[in-house]
Amino acid sequence: MQLIFDGHNDVLLRLWENAKAGADPVAEFVQGTTLGHIDGPRTRKGGLAGGFCAIFIPPNEDYPPRELDANGHYNIRMVGPLNQPEALNTALSMAAIAFRLERAEALAICRSTADIRAAMAAGRFAAVLHIEGCEPIAEDLSTLETLYAAGLRSLGPVWSRHNRFGHGVPFAFPSSPDTAPGLTHAGIELVKACDRMGIMIDLAHITERGFWDVERVSTQPLVATHSNAHALTPISRNLTDRQLDAIRERKGIAGLNYATTMLRPDGLENPDTPLSDMVRHIDYMVERMGIDCVALGSDFDGATIPAAIGDAAGNQALVEALRSAGYGEDDLAKLCRENWLRLLKTVWHEA
Repeated sequence: MQLIFDGHNDVLLRLWENAKAGADPVAEFVQGTTLGHIDGPRTRKGGLAGGFCAIFIPPNEDYPPRELDANGHYNIRMVGPLNQPEALNTALSMAAIAFRLERAEALAICRSTADIRAAMAAGRFAAVLHIEGCEPIAEDLSTLETLYAAGLRSLGPVWSRHNRFGHGVPFAFPSSPDTAPGLTHAGIELVKACDRMGIMIDLAHITERGFWDVERVSTQPLVATHSNAHALTPISRNLTDRQLDAIRERKGIAGLNYATTMLRPDGLENPDTPLSDMVRHIDYMVERMGIDCVALGSDFDGATIPAAIGDAAGNQALVEALRSAGYGEDDLAKLCRENWLRLLKTVWHEA
């Protein structure tokens, strides 16, 4: 079994939403559930040893529907902005669930690559706290130091909505990622602060112009934790060849997103998606960027994924598909965890 450190999951969102309905988030994670994709028993069965756990603030409105036109195309309406104090309260509530899980020894909140390796060796889920969309952070960045002290080590300036730091891409197929402006002045200052503090910047949901703004402002490797190849699936969330080339040049990473809308040639949300589509994207990105710049970024608990994987327990099905496609154990180790650990050592100022 190849242990996996994964680039993106939304388990904290699921636990928080279920806790609001009266569930015990610790029991749900520790004892296991049939809900969603991730819990303790399923991570152990599938070799999911850790990953970036997103703190994502859901919209204050219902998610707009994915309405297909006659050609099977769609452009989902973007949701509106959020209030910063309310978003911060939600973020702290999700972080509190992570701390409760840590006290229950179900996971370890990791602040260094040594922490990640120690947690994996001890059989505890190695969690890195990540903010997906920086609505919880004040424009003057006064909250960033506190969040860093609490364990925040990764953030995406935007989700697929606009905020005070920048502009996100919509969920649109087919579409270029060049859909809106990029970083704001506050976003540029956020990137500079993250570089200084050792917080990874995730470009997964930002517009193409925002991507190039970060490429210009940041001195760190470029990272898209859960994005695939636009040349194969032309959804706005995927990366163009030029973006992949920039990630390669900066020794960054693109993490394979398991969302079927980002894997399939038709961009549809359909769990009847073969593992070969996942291998196809890995092959393309490896050929374009090299084996050291590709990893996994499942989007567990945040997307419809192939039924052949199902949930975290099925992760090794992808590993076996890659093995059958000719990837050796050293390369599989890089794809599954070592590339992330190599990059984090640089971004977190350990190297």
